[in-house]
Amino acid sequence: MDLAPDLAPQPPERAMALPARWYCDPAIATLERRAVFDRAWHLVAHASRLRDPGDHVVVDCGGLPVIAVRGTDGTVRAFHNVCRHRAGPLARCDGRGAKALRCLYHGWTYTLDGQLRAAPEMQSAEGFDVAGVRLPQLAVREWQGLVFACADEAAAPPFEALVAGIDARLGPDRGLADYGHHQHVAYDIACNWKTYVDNYLEGYHVPHVHPALNRMLDYRSYRTELGQWHSLQWSPLESDPGLYGAGDALYYWLWPNTMLNLLPGRLQTNRVVPLAVDRCRVEFDFYYPPGDDDAEARARRDADRGFSDEVQLEDLRICEDVQRGLASGSYVAGRLNPLRESGVHHFHERVRAACREALA
Repeated sequence: MDLAPDLAPQPPERAMALPARWYCDPAIATLERRAVFDRAWHLVAHASRLRDPGDHVVVDCGGLPVIAVRGTDGTVRAFHNVCRHRAGPLARCDGRGAKALRCLYHGWTYTLDGQLRAAPEMQSAEGFDVAGVRLPQLAVREWQGLVFACADEAAAPPFEALVAGIDARLGPDRGLADYGHHQHVAYDIACNWKTYVDNYLEGYHVPHVHPALNRMLDYRSYRTELGQWHSLQWSPLESDPGLYGAGDALYYWLWPNTMLNLLPGRLQTNRVVPLAVDRCRVEFDFYYPPGDDDAEARARRDADRGFSDEVQLEDLRICEDVQRGLASGSYVAGRLNPLRESGVHHFHERVRAACREALA
């Protein structure tokens, strides 16, 4: 399969979308695992979910099972959630206060810093030494209270470049570190992971797909700003005081599959996890300011969750429709709108560059 014509850089004013096979061909999904996800920083969780020793979260980092845990020394570490014996999981779900990491398959037990401590009934295995077995560890960075992990830090963009300029844009009044976790929701969607990211990265569809959201945003003022490894969509926002009130809506995308949706009084993180060439899981976590737990705040959080569900179901439907169109054999890559789809073009250029590098 000759991918070179698909991977040539596209100038913004003449850019075409990625061809359909980039959303439908299993061989390209295999390439992206190596070219994109194994060389990327993945959002793991907000640090509020890892407050105490033994607190842990389980995530899928583009096909790699990962467990992040706070150790007895206070450090957050991320490991492959794959036992070194016969690949069993150390945990299937998030948890609190674990004293050790114990494989659910055969009971091999690791300390919170990844060292094998016990392997039942292995006394007769010649030369076997528990001290020589450790869980593979990922690089970890904490920024704005958010924990990120990377399997191959040497091949990934520098973390500082990934978030460059965002601290200044948020300023002291919109810092994220003190937020607390409220709830988690996930949607399984019958589309390629890029189909969902493409949809996220442009407001062009908002007037046509999201009537309620369109009433809250000022479409004429909707803008996209591009960084090297992230982009920002923002718009003035006017909503009912019982929902978000007035302010700015900030929608950050971080290469390749992390989104941070900031509305007044709320942070929503969003991870897009590839499951197959035509299937992904979209995971949302809702975070709110600490101490904001009176009846009015609870009602506002309920309204936020309800409104988010409405918008996500609209996106789910259109993304599944688009995936069917991409797989139909009818679609030939179309021109991108330079004003409204600059974020999509930016994303496609990152995909092209990553795959060129991996194939070279």
